[in-house]
Amino acid sequence: MFFTVNMMAKRLRIHSVLKLICVGMLTILSAKGQTDPVILKVAAVQFRSSYDISDNLKRITAVLDRLAADNVRVAVFPECALTGYTLAPSMPTPETALAAAEKDLQRTCSERKIAAVVGTVYKANGHAWDAADVINSRGELVERYGKMHLAGEGWAVPGNHIAYFDLEGIPSTVIICHDERYPEMVRLAALAGARIVYYVSAESSLKEESKLAPYRAQMMARAVENSVYVVAANDPANYDLTGSHGQSRIIGKDGNILQEASIFGEDILISTLKLSSSEPNWTSEVLVGPMGAWWRSGLDWMMQKRHEPLQ
Repeated sequence: MFFTVNMMAKRLRIHSVLKLICVGMLTILSAKGQTDPVILKVAAVQFRSSYDISDNLKRITAVLDRLAADNVRVAVFPECALTGYTLAPSMPTPETALAAAEKDLQRTCSERKIAAVVGTVYKANGHAWDAADVINSRGELVERYGKMHLAGEGWAVPGNHIAYFDLEGIPSTVIICHDERYPEMVRLAALAGARIVYYVSAESSLKEESKLAPYRAQMMARAVENSVYVVAANDPANYDLTGSHGQSRIIGKDGNILQEASIFGEDILISTLKLSSSEPNWTSEVLVGPMGAWWRSGLDWMMQKRHEPLQ
C-alpha cells in the first residue's frame, strides 16, 4: 500500500493521541482493577490562616482528623494556608519551620489515611516559592508545585513546571490563584489525562467586587472546556473586609457548580466524585487539529519538566 509523507505523519499523530488517552485511562483502571467508576470523596476547606505556622498546622491537622473520620479521601486547603498569605516584600517564616510542618502533615496523612493538597511556602537556596504540597494517603509528597504566574508576591520566585501527578489513583493537576487566568495550564494537564484540577487560592478581597464574577467564571470555564472536576479552596473574607472573599467551590466536569461556600465562613464542602475510564478524552482532538504541533510541543515540555524540583 502506498503512503504519502502526510499520511504517515497523520498516523503518527493519531498514535500519539491514543497513547495519551490510554495512559490516563489505565491509571484510573489501576485504581480499582476494573472498569467500574472510581469514587473519590473530596473536600474543599475554606480555611482562615494566621501568620502563626504552629497554630495553622494544629488547625489543619484537626480538620484532617475530622475529614478522615468522615471517609474523605482528599482534602484541599487554600493558598498559603500553612503560613498565611501576604503581598509584603518578604515571607519571614523560617525554612526549618516550613520543613518540619511539611513532615508533620505527611505523618498525619499517613496515620489518618487521607490525602491533602495544602497551600504553603517552600524555601531553598535563598529563594521562596508560593507553593502547593500534594501528599497522598501514604504520607508521600507526590508533588511540590510552585505558582508559575505570580500576582505581586514580591517574596516569591515563579515555579518551573506544570503539575501533573497521580493522587489516590486519579491523574490530577494543581494550580494556584492567578494561574487560573492561563487556560493552557489546565489544558496541557488534561491532554495528558488529568481528570481533577485542585485549585488553591487567596483571591482578592470584597473591596474589589468586580473580580468576584470573573473568578467564578474562569474556573467554571476550565472545568467545561477540559471535562474535568475542579476542587477549589479559597480564603474567607474577614469582617473588616480584609482577607479574600470565600466562595470556595466544587465544580462538575460540565462546568456547573456542585457546591459553593459562603463569603465569611470557614466552610467545608464535601462531594463524592465519580470518574469513569470509559469517558472519552475529547480534548485530545486538538493534538491532530490545525494547532496540533503547537499543543504537542507544550505537552512534551510539560512531561519533561513535571518532576523538576524547585531550586
